[in-house]
Amino acid sequence: MNAHSDTGGPGLELSFVLPCLNEAETLEGCIRAARKCLEEHGYRGEIIVADNGSDDGSQEIAERCGARVIHVAERGYGAALMSGFQAARGEIVVMGDADLSYDFEEAHRFVEKMREGYDLVMGSRFKGEIQPGAMPPLHRWLGNPVLSALGRWLFRTSVSDFHCGIRALRRSAYDRLHLRTTGMEFASEMVVKASVLGLRISEVPATLRPDGRSRPPHLRTWRDGWRHLRFLLTLSPRYTLLFPGLVLTGVGLGLWLLTALGEDRVRYHTLVVGSLLVLVGSQAVIAAVAARLYALAEELGPPSSVMARPARGFTLERGLIGAAVLAIAGAALVLTVVWRWIMADFGALDPTETLHPVVIGATLIAVGAQSFFLAFVFRMFLIPRRRESAEELGV
Repeated sequence: MNAHSDTGGPGLELSFVLPCLNEAETLEGCIRAARKCLEEHGYRGEIIVADNGSDDGSQEIAERCGARVIHVAERGYGAALMSGFQAARGEIVVMGDADLSYDFEEAHRFVEKMREGYDLVMGSRFKGEIQPGAMPPLHRWLGNPVLSALGRWLFRTSVSDFHCGIRALRRSAYDRLHLRTTGMEFASEMVVKASVLGLRISEVPATLRPDGRSRPPHLRTWRDGWRHLRFLLTLSPRYTLLFPGLVLTGVGLGLWLLTALGEDRVRYHTLVVGSLLVLVGSQAVIAAVAARLYALAEELGPPSSVMARPARGFTLERGLIGAAVLAIAGAALVLTVVWRWIMADFGALDPTETLHPVVIGATLIAVGAQSFFLAFVFRMFLIPRRRESAEELGV
């Protein structure tokens, strides 16, 4: 069976998608390797170069080599890949960097796994081979292992190499993922969403070679490492905000109860610390809800069973009622002290009797007030918005 790299119409099994930004030195070699894979294994497929604004002649090289060039105006690794995926006509899409660091002739391993019914097949450099000079020691022994381990823990997946640049995804699975990030976080977003959605994921060994460029790579160690870490933590408000917030709030409430014990000089300090923890903890919980609602509204983060029911049941009116209950309860406590003051003809009051209701009441008022204002923000996140289709975006 003859392979095709520029054939239109239905029936294509495989699409190679190569993000490109000034890869004139290496692009031809990548396209030739991809074409060789198509021809040797009889795949009916195509090669797509998603160009991100190259000014070194990369587009002309791609067209001369028979690839289909997609011009992507929005800068970013993820933006280029998303445009390439949307333009792909193959049932299976293999993505890989256009710098010769990955051998596209190995793509048949991914295709064979996909034929077994998997939705996402990840390359794993740690299960394959990392050739000398292909990966900086800081990336190999610290950055990639730590970020991958964190991703496995936060999102309960077994993927060993979150950031491998070569992987295969079923085109129908891509439509389910609703990927959104335009930068390097795209690699993590794909794994996170696929894991949480329960897609079938497998891994194959991948070979990482030193890239063939004479210029420095686009990847920036600390900047992009922090972006990946920040992205993983942001997509998991359950661990970064909700659980810590619940713990702080619980400890604060416990300290309120303990203020009924001990000497007055101890009670006052304990009361103030407890109120501080309740305030900080409740803010963290509210921020967790806001983060999850925003992620759901923007289809940025994975769906969460913990947050799904509150998100469905939330209305502005319920939020305002809950905030009002807290504020009214706090105001009632404060007013009891005001009433005592009035009954004492506005004279001095005994702080051992009045400090508790004032501090606790003020704390409840503060929590109620912030809940009141954020209820409107939550409602904004849930307003239905129209999404442009691929055709409307010109893809």
